Amino acid sequence: MKVLALDHLQIAIPPGGEDRAREFYSGVLGLTEVPKPSSMAGRGGCWFAAGSLNLHLGVEEDFHPAKKAHPALLVEGLDELLARGEAAGAAIKPEVSFGGFRRFHIFDPFGNRLELMERL
Repeated sequence: MKVLALDHLQIAIPPGGEDRAREFYSGVLGLTEVPKPSSMAGRGGCWFAAGSLNLHLGVEEDFHPAKKAHPALLVEGLDELLARGEAAGAAIKPEVSFGGFRRFHIFDPFGNRLELMERL
């Protein structure tokens, strides 16, 4: 037995947060929404993809944002994403560059932290 790859990441959102999630994950981050399988559609939430990234947003009744744990997304156009996040009113925290990457943290509308990184 061996682990082959990461298939997807799941981030929790509160009930009824799908439209706000779409505005942020598609509108700000530029991810493409993909249809959930019909067997899971009734659970709420929404799924997004970009390249090999599969990001699932799942509804959690007793929702609490992930303020420390976070996905780190490798991007091109970090300055454009920063400007889009600022224009959308997203909370943004600049971070020190390291390991050949510029980066910052951005918080989704629910307070979940995401790290955006671009190679220098």
